[in-house]
Amino acid sequence: MNIEMIRAAAKRLDGHARRTPLLNSSFLDDIAGRRVWVKPECLQHTGSFKFRGAWSALSALDPATRAKGVIAFSSGNHAQGVALAAKRHGVSAVIIMPADSPALKLANTRAYGAEVITYDRATEDRDAIGAKLSQERGLTLIKPFDEPQVIAGQGSCGLEIAAQASERGIENADVIACCGGGGLTSGIALALEADAPGLRARTAEPEGFDDVARSLASGRIERNAQLSGNICDAIVTPQPGDITFPIMHRLCGAGLVVTEDEVLQAMAHAWNRLKIVVEPGGAVALAAALFHGGEIAGDDVIVVVSGGNVDMPIFARALETLT
Repeated sequence: MNIEMIRAAAKRLDGHARRTPLLNSSFLDDIAGRRVWVKPECLQHTGSFKFRGAWSALSALDPATRAKGVIAFSSGNHAQGVALAAKRHGVSAVIIMPADSPALKLANTRAYGAEVITYDRATEDRDAIGAKLSQERGLTLIKPFDEPQVIAGQGSCGLEIAAQASERGIENADVIACCGGGGLTSGIALALEADAPGLRARTAEPEGFDDVARSLASGRIERNAQLSGNICDAIVTPQPGDITFPIMHRLCGAGLVVTEDEVLQAMAHAWNRLKIVVEPGGAVALAAALFHGGEIAGDDVIVVVSGGNVDMPIFARALETLT
């Protein structure tokens, strides 16, 4: 896994993925006590950064292999990214999704043309299901985070951040990413190491599902005790990846952990001040920037809002925090 792979993925993504902007609001700056720059990947195709990694992985496949179809497992955002990337490549996609995934994500994945197979994330092993189906049908498994070409695609977001920070004269800052298995964070960290060494990647996770923060602290991969029961479904994973963790351990600062209440408030502020719709898992990094300023260094902080695929009842709960 290296910067050359990320640069190659960025070239394949050119013209296919959106170059999302950096947004700023003085109102958010006042809450955080520093300038907050928001990278809204909720505006990316399919409503999350995951399209980057999906397109990178599919476009890197040998055409004959790709033509047989692909399979993926995801709570929703990777699912939608792979489904759309497969559709645009003209190949079939099978997506294995938790039965308790947000209804919007299930519906969107089907709408992109994928075959959706659901499972119980508390009692069934998605890796085993994926391996069995890929072998039976001859499909190529596109892993959600622990896959070099997926990480490379996510790293294209980091290349954009490095360039955009340079345009604004930001030489030193923490770059906070919502973190599940670590594909986005590790890709960004590698990109920053190469193009913006004064910027440091940080992870943000929901309370009770902070396997990455604990892993960074202990120096070894730690596992979550449970795999469900939090509104931040998009980033609830068992543990960091075997490929992603060494990268994060080498390049990232200490992990940040936020509460559900802070997440809901961050979602509301994003809508109220930036006019963007953010899902809970996608708001974790913003929550860390707004409410955990004592754990962040510098006059600027860059935040990746990783997704915006939220069901209406949860979004309504978030907006209620404004009243």
